Amino acid sequence: MSDVASHYSYRVHWSAEDDMFVGTVAELPSLSWLADEQVEAFTGIVRATQEAVADMEAAGEPVPEAFADREYSGKFLVRVPPEEHRRLVVDAAEQHVSLNRLAAVRLARV
Repeated sequence: MSDVASHYSYRVHWSAEDDMFVGTVAELPSLSWLADEQVEAFTGIVRATQEAVADMEAAGEPVPEAFADREYSGKFLVRVPPEEHRRLVVDAAEQHVSLNRLAAVRLARV
């Protein structure tokens, strides 16, 4: 079995609906693990992920690459309505920065 699951992006959060902690893994969004304690939710989702990856490998199915192991260009396209594009261009000009710089700064704040 590969160790790809150890590189996956795990998260544990409280679910008021379930009244429990929920462990999730970004690379396999259909998996989750409920537990009364945060640590149990984390260890549970890690074990479930390891088992799911082992099953995928045994079946010859593709295993999702960990986000942490992927290469990123630093570029992506964002489509906005023309009116918003115009407003952003004006904002950038007023701040004496490029539209790209304005967008990058605003995205970093989110």
